[in-house]
Amino acid sequence: MQNPSIQEEYELSNISLAMRAKENEKNTSEQNIINAENGEMKDMAMDGGFDAWCTVVGGWLAMTATFGYQNAYGVYQDFYGLSHSASTSAISWIGSTQLFLLTSMGLFAGKLLDLGYFRQTIFAGSLLYVFSLFMLSLAHPDQYYQLFLSQGIGMGLGSGLIYIPCLAVQSHHWRTRRALALGIVFTGSSVGGIAFPIMLNYLLSTKLGFPWSVRVSAFVALVMLVLANILMRPRKEMLQGRYAPKPSIKSFFSDSPYVLLIVGAFFCLAGVFYPYFYVQVYARLHGVDDTVSFYMLAILNGSSIPGRVIPNLFVHKLGLFNMLLFSGIACAVLIFALFGINALPGITVFTILSGFFTGWFLSLLAAATASLARDPSEIGLRMGLAFALAALGSLVGTPIDGALLGERFIWWKTFIFSGTMIATGTILLTISRYTLAKHKGKSIV
Repeated sequence: MQNPSIQEEYELSNISLAMRAKENEKNTSEQNIINAENGEMKDMAMDGGFDAWCTVVGGWLAMTATFGYQNAYGVYQDFYGLSHSASTSAISWIGSTQLFLLTSMGLFAGKLLDLGYFRQTIFAGSLLYVFSLFMLSLAHPDQYYQLFLSQGIGMGLGSGLIYIPCLAVQSHHWRTRRALALGIVFTGSSVGGIAFPIMLNYLLSTKLGFPWSVRVSAFVALVMLVLANILMRPRKEMLQGRYAPKPSIKSFFSDSPYVLLIVGAFFCLAGVFYPYFYVQVYARLHGVDDTVSFYMLAILNGSSIPGRVIPNLFVHKLGLFNMLLFSGIACAVLIFALFGINALPGITVFTILSGFFTGWFLSLLAAATASLARDPSEIGLRMGLAFALAALGSLVGTPIDGALLGERFIWWKTFIFSGTMIATGTILLTISRYTLAKHKGKSIV
């Protein structure tokens, strides 16, 4: 047997050194991951600080201008109906499409956040949203396609690029008080839902007419979104980076609590927005004076403010999912209670309680979705995917209500549909909670 040559020995030595270096690199990488899991990652999500509170305020402003404006759609539903723009169901498609795109665009927008394109995403969304709102002011109320394109599609796409990023970015700054921070941000949708209905109802009743009424609200939204873009800021260390390994969406669907939450949210969202679209019409057609009925949406959204904040104070003691389920049950019960409500006192009580519990539900739904993320860098994608799929419920729910109402306004059919949807969704969320509790080995989840 021949001895290896000097050249062969040199090559073998190089191969050995390369393999050794690769092994050391692997060990170092694994150690870094262990270190991160043992404490470094925990330090990333602080609970407070100047940047954190600026991001909360910016998120609040963005939520007021987008979701808050969406919560005022009942004004447009009533106005377009009185203008004979289209059937009740067709008019509902404008608002439900806007709502669907607001949440479903989160799959795309959330991923952009995780990749480090936060500022570019919310800037593009703000630009498109304000532009579409000004285009709505140029539309003719009796031209359905103009309303659908500007309000349903344009405003929906624009707000969709803002919604999930302005929620998910809060998780960059908060850990133990994340639910409270999200609750504060969500109150923006309530404040917008108070201010914009009062503003629009008042302006539409003056000589300004439709174009300038919408235009004034567009200027208000513009100022809010400019400030939101300035104030909100992500933490760089919480982002994947543009060239980082992508989280597997396939792995999300092997997470049974996450999948059950999405399906449950789909059914709940098909019914939970019913009051936001129809409470003003319902009040007016049940003999409530126009001046009073115009304030029903403001009352609905105003009462949702404590619903979005107060429950979040008790999440850590009572459990996030436990409290989410309670609000879902309450929302379903309130819809069924409409069978016995047809006068001003009852409608007012329904509006207050419905606002409180829907605010509670929507706020904790976002927090529950974020809590299922296994790593901070996948929060945006997880929330975006969940809301994109669940939003299909909000897309079809209110138009189905409109079709069930018909030209003769047969209300009991809508009560059964919306109430059943919320009840079904809450049952699925209960199964999700049970599965999660079993995985974690504790009852408070």
